[in-house]
Amino acid sequence: MFHEEKTFTFRFSLDAAFPEDYDGDEDNLAWVREWEKQIKPELLKVVFESLRRHFAWKVHVRNRGISPLDEIEVAMERDFSKDPREGVMESGGTRVKR
Repeated sequence: MFHEEKTFTFRFSLDAAFPEDYDGDEDNLAWVREWEKQIKPELLKVVFESLRRHFAWKVHVRNRGISPLDEIEVAMERDFSKDPREGVMESGGTRVKR
């Protein structure tokens, strides 16, 4: 079987600025916790909801040994050797495998 691959990167850089008299550990990295516990999960949910609307593609998280605190890889796979009608949305919003 022939296989092709393409990589696309979304990169988020987090930056927090503090007043001159900030000690450095005063907030115990609350701004990072906000990203990890609120923003990142919401973002991933929206991304996966959007991608999963494309029924011909399988979407999942792939771990390549990098901590999920630093990287989350979303893998999308499509098998063109299968019937292209497989997984098509029928009227009424039901996903059916033909």
